[in-house]
Amino acid sequence: MSGARRVPPGPPRRETPRLFSQLVGDRLALLSSAAERYGDAARLRIGPKTLYFFNHPDHAKHVLADNSANYHKGIGLIQARRALGDGLLTSEGELWRKQRSAIQPVFQHRRIARQADVVADEAAKLVNRLLARVNGEPVDVVDEMTGLTLGVLGRSLLDADLGGFGSVGRSFEAVQDQAMFEMVSLGMVPTWVPLPKQVRFRAARRRLRRVVDRLVMLDRDAGPGDDVVSRLIASTHRESDPRVRRTRLDDELITLLLAGHETTASTLSWAFYLIDRHPEVRERLRAEAVEVLGDRRPAFEDLPRLTYTNMVIQEVMRLYPPVWILTRLAQRDDEVGGYHVPAGSDVLVCPYTLHRHPAFWDAPGRFRPERFAPDAAADRPRYAYIPFGAGPRFCVGNHLGMMEATFALALVARDLQLNLLPGRTVVPEAMLSLRVRGGLPMTVRPAT
Repeated sequence: MSGARRVPPGPPRRETPRLFSQLVGDRLALLSSAAERYGDAARLRIGPKTLYFFNHPDHAKHVLADNSANYHKGIGLIQARRALGDGLLTSEGELWRKQRSAIQPVFQHRRIARQADVVADEAAKLVNRLLARVNGEPVDVVDEMTGLTLGVLGRSLLDADLGGFGSVGRSFEAVQDQAMFEMVSLGMVPTWVPLPKQVRFRAARRRLRRVVDRLVMLDRDAGPGDDVVSRLIASTHRESDPRVRRTRLDDELITLLLAGHETTASTLSWAFYLIDRHPEVRERLRAEAVEVLGDRRPAFEDLPRLTYTNMVIQEVMRLYPPVWILTRLAQRDDEVGGYHVPAGSDVLVCPYTLHRHPAFWDAPGRFRPERFAPDAAADRPRYAYIPFGAGPRFCVGNHLGMMEATFALALVARDLQLNLLPGRTVVPEAMLSLRVRGGLPMTVRPAT
């Protein structure tokens, strides 16, 4: 019909049960199959929801950057508010701008440079823990990377030792499980329903609230400072209602604890899995670490010299981006890639599928760090690779995360060799981050 608005192609209504099953059990397969079947744009109708899935760099640029004001946080993160509250990850509008303004100075380049010694120290502690397990029982690399990133987070941003705060990482697993349950159930199941998942979530929230209480108490005992807790306390004190003030502080700190450790831990876990599968990469990593570092710890000035290590990390994040999905909710009618997007629509941009788009990546399923050599990306569209998101909500902690991953990977590659247990199948699990399902048990041997 003349003047009709273009609608993205998509599966017919009769496929709704299959789509819903994939939404619950295999979200990566849901979007990967949609990209393969329908191309760069697809409309997925699942129960009461219609999802607009866009998978081209131009689409990502439009939604995340050029017209970002029209797109608030969407499905999954809306429901995650019941799990995480209104922290930096889930908030919108003026509240988000206040939160970003309060935390941004902590991540300034010169401040991150001053934290290099802390990051190197925590990476060295990781190596020492692994050395104690040489030729012994396997270690769960996911747990080890979580310990590393929580150690860095505590000392570099919170001025606290998170090692004494119990199983913070396990608590966040329960929070992620609940957030994804909220997404697939569309928030229709009250949190008081005594499902095992929800019981674990409520217990985890209580544990995290106690952690926040202790962080705030430690900060007040230490007096005013320039750490994140001090900045957030100062920011939230502008709230006149003490209950609102405390809720905001709790939400922001819990979100920071999650976002500050989960993505880098995920990236490093996938890195050691991929390196084990590619011995030639491991050998080149070790050679670079020996050449650049010798037998010392890394320093901030070493970052530009650890070129291949950086390339490996970028390729890991291409194949397994820690933030695998970016969801948005259209506030007004829009047009993306020539397709009409009605106001109120759920819009998805998926780094996992975008990073494997065959038009922009040669042999996209292969692990090839050389893709990120300094002269290799000249013709690649900027938004074909978005492991830290894009636009105004670009990840504020990307520089700290990259330094952390680079130092840890270089030191472990220099001194150790991690090998996956024979017969172990490794499966990605698309939660709030793209984590390894069920952990990553590996044996530890000296580097050879």
